Amino acid sequence: MYIVHVFIEVKPEFREQFIKETIANARASIQEPGIARFDFLQEADATNKFILVEAYRTKDDTAQHKETGHYQRWNQVVAEMMAVPRSKMVYSNIYPGETGWE
Repeated sequence: MYIVHVFIEVKPEFREQFIKETIANARASIQEPGIARFDFLQEADATNKFILVEAYRTKDDTAQHKETGHYQRWNQVVAEMMAVPRSKMVYSNIYPGETGWE
């Protein structure tokens, strides 16, 4: 597994639109064969901060994801909504837990 956490902070006036656009992207993303899991989280005490948790089957699947129409649309639409540039951290899965990810 190749797991990416994307950290996002949006401008307050775009929060609801960002949520709508990101849910649409997440729903399409989980249909991709290379994505095992796609979570969209909102920080409890800072409602303009979000994390995308993207679990890919392989590192190459991240590049394929970025070529999809739904990702490219999302990337373009949400660009103006960012309060700061988004950042990411990449992780390797050590133990799959109860999810059965392998």
